[in-house]
Amino acid sequence: MDIRDISPSYSVTPQIEPADLPAIKAAGFTTVICNRPDAEVPAELQAEALRIATEAAGLRFVLNPLSHGNLTMEIIETQGRALAESDGKVLGYCASGNRCTVLWSFAMAGKLPTDEIIAAGTRAGYQTEGLRPQIEQLAAQG
Repeated sequence: MDIRDISPSYSVTPQIEPADLPAIKAAGFTTVICNRPDAEVPAELQAEALRIATEAAGLRFVLNPLSHGNLTMEIIETQGRALAESDGKVLGYCASGNRCTVLWSFAMAGKLPTDEIIAAGTRAGYQTEGLRPQIEQLAAQG
């Protein structure tokens, strides 16, 4: 796993496997968010299989897949709720961690300064500067 911290309470990683869950739990995560659509992965790594394994490990699982062209306010709000409702650290996963970072950035719009949001993604190795207009627009919508 390549877990990258975005904030003290949120980290991202590429695709996880059931065998990764003990280490995820040991690292202090309490919630796992799947931002990867099932169409991108084999059956053994699809959301339902990971939900079962995640819950068996004593962690909360949230399904919030994001694919190209389906970004909606509902997806952003689901990500924000998952973050707000977690009783501990949250780990988001997708193919590379990028989609998880984008969704966190949009969910934090208006809650954190735009420069802080962009810097968090950049520190983790993701190109977030290009999100500035969307973050500022979301923040303005309040």
